[in-house]
Amino acid sequence: MSHDGKLKKAIGLPQAVALYIGAVLGSGVLIVPGLAAEIAGPASLLAWGLMTLLVLPMALSMGLLSARYPNAGGVSHFATLAFGAKAGSLTGWFFLLSVPIGAPVAALTGAGYLTSALGLDDSARIVLAAFMLFIGLSINLIGMKVVGRVQIAVVLAIVIVLLLAIGSSLPRMEAVHFTPFMPAGWASVGKATALLFWCFIGWEAVSHLSEEFVDPERAAVKGVSVAAVIVGLLYFFTALATVGTHSYREGAADASLVLVIGKALGSFGGIVTGLTAVFICTATLIAYIGAASRLAYALAGKGDAPRWFGTVSKRYGTPSGGLIFLAVCFFGIMALYASGAASLTFLIQLPNATFILTYLGGCAAGVRLLKDNPWGARISGLSFLVTAAVFPFVGWAMLYPLAIVIVFGVVVLVKSRRFRASGSTSYEHEDKKIG
Repeated sequence: MSHDGKLKKAIGLPQAVALYIGAVLGSGVLIVPGLAAEIAGPASLLAWGLMTLLVLPMALSMGLLSARYPNAGGVSHFATLAFGAKAGSLTGWFFLLSVPIGAPVAALTGAGYLTSALGLDDSARIVLAAFMLFIGLSINLIGMKVVGRVQIAVVLAIVIVLLLAIGSSLPRMEAVHFTPFMPAGWASVGKATALLFWCFIGWEAVSHLSEEFVDPERAAVKGVSVAAVIVGLLYFFTALATVGTHSYREGAADASLVLVIGKALGSFGGIVTGLTAVFICTATLIAYIGAASRLAYALAGKGDAPRWFGTVSKRYGTPSGGLIFLAVCFFGIMALYASGAASLTFLIQLPNATFILTYLGGCAAGVRLLKDNPWGARISGLSFLVTAAVFPFVGWAMLYPLAIVIVFGVVVLVKSRRFRASGSTSYEHEDKKIG
């Protein structure tokens, strides 16, 4: 497999921090604090506190692997080193086939907030979501240097609005809003924790960009640590503002942050929330589109994806083949939604299982590859156990990765028979462990 060029190293520490925050601080911050409080009441803060503590080992396990094995394949590359070529390729396809659905869902979510605040219909929502996807694709085509700068600006805007919402809520917090503290018992805290897990997935995405880190050790480990602390604190204090002001009881729980910001900014609160949602979801799109396009490039390089997936732009040094693949998929998903053939509720559930399995693959690889770093191996093991405990909650969405496994198995079987028929043994050699 030959490529038109190599990916350029253009991601420094500030850009890495912004990419990590953008990948993790998704639309969940707009809706999950209220939903978690509706499930467990004020005790949902215990769940947020637990996840804030767990987020650092979860993030570090990906950061340590990215620092040691920087590669566009990301988690797929880690799984290949630890468990062999087939395991690595399957892990890669889990992630690659999550983004074509997850990105349009994120775009539609952010667009929905703004169009709702402006009183526009679903057609406007679709147009805005499509524009957000176009922006994500275009910025990633131009290059990671531009991506990093845009991501820093977007993340700063998000942080400022969230801090404003949190700060303005302090005078309106009342002790009575924290009683009864645990109205639905400890089981509700467990349910809330499972819901919160979705807010903290995303560290694995930036691992696919590690080949473009100027200094992988510094950008990956320090970058992910700084981002984890910022993300954990923002989530926790946003949840505190939601509970302390009782916003989740004043209307729809999934719009509680809208009420918090609305009370701070008056009539402009809804518009500011809508713009914040667009910024948040655009930041997520930029990170995930960048990750998926790099993964497509890496899989093509190993012969596990069509050759054109590995095409690199001669002008920008970016994976244009992967971006074209994503653009085609985005068009298909948006067309399904626009026609009414697939609802947002249906689409949003599909990528959950594949994202979790991707993360499980990365954590399992960390346990094996970081053996010489006892702390790294332990936090990878802890992250694996926490992630595995959440997986059963995806329900029927398990059918999506199951379908991927079946198709992958058929392709592997066909390849194996072709190699045997030609008398070659190279395919078997590919599956030997590298690390």
